[in-house]
Amino acid sequence: MPAALEDLLRELAPQVLGALVRRYGHFDTAEDAVQEALLAAAQQWPEDGVPGSPRGWLITVASRRLTDLLRREQARQRREDRVGQWGPGPSEPIANTDDTLILLFMCCHPSLSPASQIALTLRAVGGLTTGEIARAFLVPEATMTRRISRAKATVSDSGARFALPADRDERLGAVLKVVYLIFNEGYASTTGPSLQRVELSAEGIRLGRMLHRLLPDDSEVTGLLALMLLTDARRPARTGPLGELVPMDEQDRSLWISELIEEGVGLITAALPRGPVGPYQLQAAIAAVHDEAASAEETDWPQILALYEVLLQLTDNPMVALNHVVAVAMARGPDEGLKQLSTIEDDDRLAQDHRLAAVRAHLLEMSGYTAAARAAYEEAATKTTSVPQQRYLHTRANRL
Repeated sequence: MPAALEDLLRELAPQVLGALVRRYGHFDTAEDAVQEALLAAAQQWPEDGVPGSPRGWLITVASRRLTDLLRREQARQRREDRVGQWGPGPSEPIANTDDTLILLFMCCHPSLSPASQIALTLRAVGGLTTGEIARAFLVPEATMTRRISRAKATVSDSGARFALPADRDERLGAVLKVVYLIFNEGYASTTGPSLQRVELSAEGIRLGRMLHRLLPDDSEVTGLLALMLLTDARRPARTGPLGELVPMDEQDRSLWISELIEEGVGLITAALPRGPVGPYQLQAAIAAVHDEAASAEETDWPQILALYEVLLQLTDNPMVALNHVVAVAMARGPDEGLKQLSTIEDDDRLAQDHRLAAVRAHLLEMSGYTAAARAAYEEAATKTTSVPQQRYLHTRANRL
């Protein structure tokens, strides 16, 4: 399938799902119907051409498929009567509104656990596969499949009205985490031949901008948008000519996108004084320190370390703890970093993540423990399903 068509379908998928849920309800079955409509488009459009209203085409096909699925799901006459009443007439206009944001909040329904809220939104709004979501949560794929199925059924059975909820502030934490996970899966893809999936990181930023327009005075919403912009600014320099990973300290900083850096710095500079300071604001401030350094050698690591110290008081995120280890090593030396690493190595949430072994390898290499560093790089390579990450880690090992 052509890349442009794939991008179009990815952009339209949450809009079509939102339109179906708004019109029919039945969240769980609607998602299946949308997937079948997307498959039909992927098969027909390359040969027949993209229709004049691709969104309307998808909604029409998905609506018909949804009706079929519901009628097969149960033979009860009540369900069939309801479907017949809901079916759009031939003259019914298709709304041009983008329901993605409403769908985002709906996926974060309070009857769901935080983990289920995030998983469901990644599936329905972000378009991630169940395997990708499982890796983001560090759980087996079978576990994630069950979690998403239960979440869809719960939302469908809740009778939630398709509109921005009155309790949106209570759901905002889960929404922000979802948006950031979507962005991260695009910025550093957990699987496949490419390091980055630009369409996903762009979707995360798009959703972040939508949230910022909705809640312009919320400092954490602003912080998240700033964090994504400041991170995405480095994207052009993260890969080499053959798609290989280029670590930050080796990147050509002239390739960094200055407009995104300027926008991100402006956002976080305005947000921090408003308070209270939250995790996304602190991470954005750390990203700003990196982006404003003219070279890797000029990075203000003591300031970054101080920001991580504050961040650790606000979150129990194991990746924050791992990044703090790196900051300790860069500010105080690799031996101090290894000592700090020993305090988090028993965290079960990190056991199967390649980044723990990769950080250990880097610090061992910096300390001169060549054999141990090589073994740690090789261990890290076995724990990632990202091909560019594997190649990078094997290359580091082979250098030793």
